[in-house]
Amino acid sequence: MKFSHSLTAFGLILAPLASAVAVAEITGNKYLSPLSRSAFANLTGLVTAKGPNGLWIRSTEPDDDDRTSESVYLFSRTVGANLTAGDIITLDGSVTEYRSSTDYLYLTEITNPRNIQVVSKGNPIEPVVLGTRSPPTEQYSGLDNGHVFGLPNNVSRISQVNPRLEPTMYGMDFFESLSGELVTIKGVTALGRQANRFGDQCVYGNWTVTGQNSRGGLTVTDRDSNPETILLGSPLDGTSNPNTTKLGDSLTDITGIVQYNFGFYSILPLTAPSVQSSRSPALPPPPGFKSNGRCNHLSVADYNIENFTPGNSRIPLVVEHITTYLRAPSIVFLQEVQDNSGATNDGIVDANLTLSDLTQALQERTGIPYDFVDVDPVNNADGGQPGGNIRNAYLFNPKEVRLYKPNPGSSTDANAVLPGPSLRFNPGRIDAPPVFTSSRKPLVAQWETLDGKGNFFTVNVHWTSKGGSSSLQGDPRPPVNGGIDARNSQANVTGTFIAQILAQDKNAAVIAAGDFNEFAAVEPLERFVQISGLQDLDVVSGIPEVERYTYTFGSSQQQLDHIYVSPAIAQSVGKKEYEHVHVNTWAAEEDVASDHDPSVALLNVYTNVELGSNGVLFLESSSATLSGNDGLAYSLGHDSGYFLQGIWCGRGVKRLAFDFTGLGKDGADKLSCIPDTMEQRHMGLG
Repeated sequence: MKFSHSLTAFGLILAPLASAVAVAEITGNKYLSPLSRSAFANLTGLVTAKGPNGLWIRSTEPDDDDRTSESVYLFSRTVGANLTAGDIITLDGSVTEYRSSTDYLYLTEITNPRNIQVVSKGNPIEPVVLGTRSPPTEQYSGLDNGHVFGLPNNVSRISQVNPRLEPTMYGMDFFESLSGELVTIKGVTALGRQANRFGDQCVYGNWTVTGQNSRGGLTVTDRDSNPETILLGSPLDGTSNPNTTKLGDSLTDITGIVQYNFGFYSILPLTAPSVQSSRSPALPPPPGFKSNGRCNHLSVADYNIENFTPGNSRIPLVVEHITTYLRAPSIVFLQEVQDNSGATNDGIVDANLTLSDLTQALQERTGIPYDFVDVDPVNNADGGQPGGNIRNAYLFNPKEVRLYKPNPGSSTDANAVLPGPSLRFNPGRIDAPPVFTSSRKPLVAQWETLDGKGNFFTVNVHWTSKGGSSSLQGDPRPPVNGGIDARNSQANVTGTFIAQILAQDKNAAVIAAGDFNEFAAVEPLERFVQISGLQDLDVVSGIPEVERYTYTFGSSQQQLDHIYVSPAIAQSVGKKEYEHVHVNTWAAEEDVASDHDPSVALLNVYTNVELGSNGVLFLESSSATLSGNDGLAYSLGHDSGYFLQGIWCGRGVKRLAFDFTGLGKDGADKLSCIPDTMEQRHMGLG
């Protein structure tokens, strides 16, 4: 590339002037132009599209390097009035790198255009069809060290490193290599409702994707946050993108310009697309299970009901979700319950009216006299909308469960595990300043079933939000995962509290659920599992990884809401006894009750039974421990079919007769009932 230098009459050196420059020489094979802050002359290009503040031109002599974009944006509010798409022009100008925030990437653009000449008009314009060139599906940037949510984050910046583009390896590099280019996306799928008030929404096209769920969305999975998606931006002709799109909708083909805008790679369509078809059913069917009122079949649900206030217009929707789509659970872990005055910052912290509105509506709908428990926070101390005083709370069916020896704590009482195990306050909050500063304190409770045979603990969680995160396609690499240090500390404290329960009783039934504001494969939750000893119910129940989502943000379906259970509960969970119920992520805008989906599980908290030396046990779980009057303990299960004392129990049989005659204290201390074939086998008593 040749440069000429000139001196002014005052002897000052001007910016270098490039002669007969090509577009690819301006865009270069990195993020920042090699000609940045330089003037150039005699650039030839084809006008491919016009916008309100400029136009885009494409090289008439492209190179053979996929890393260099052959198109560039010409920024000018005055140039272009007499130009149309299809014109080939020559011009002089300057190369500028522009961004509106230090967290965004730079956009290479031409500024100060001059000496514009029209060479010819009416030339054909062929868009690049994406799919013949497809974006990578897992990694965003080579600066992420293989994990876009890895720690430490924000250790480098693209604007400082200016890495060479590798468009076959990294999603950001792929779209940067097409910056300014006119492209066509075929087979367009919408990834949810509009993402912002400007009508932008995320889509992908007819190319290879990973993480695809059954609704057509793309789910965040371990080390894959879907860099193959692109944001559908504002149409260049002033039309409006459809405002009725839902997850999985098919849109008409889109032709537009690839442009980096406000932290994201976008396609600016020449004109707005339309919705071709939507998926059915509109909402998922209710789960195939429900509580039977006994401790071996308690249904437990989790639902962030998003800044829920008294007299909320969303009450009918929330009631519909709880009654129909969660099938009236025994207990519901709630998050984001606001106080009686909502977001009015008036010092009120009591939420009895808020929760009574909900329980009254539930009783009118179901006849179930749902009750609630919560602990009021200190005014404006737990984050959320100022004055709203969001908190965690429990709804429960008093015909099925009750608090075990209730002894509620206050907003300033820190709960603790006492011998038993039991709780200092029931219910009470886990607090360890400053770990939960401006964040919700986990609400812990101990429960029992009405027959007294099931006793279990619950931990209702709403950890620090991801507020302050940078864009996944932003300058900091790896991106800033807002609040992650706080969530790591909260994982330590919450996990340690639960571990203290299990240290006293390894067979204790413990359920931790709520809005953890983090993904399962990221450090806070990995740390929580390791410390607490709980197990991820998604893994235990075998939910496919791509179906684990409760939230849509930007380009992906995500799981911020989780349920974790102790080993005593995990051993009896069936493969279809836990569901994320997508009543909000699938819904149209007018049918949305919250930005989160609820989840519901059927759990067995009944792990011990009593019977004499001879007796009959009605086995209602996949395993149980029997404590006989002779002082011996016996273990059994019924996953497939079993023999006991040489008698075939039958595959799936749940009522088993026992003859413990002759088993004295000198005999075996454990009687195991194990799966077998149809041949008889005498159980060893060694």
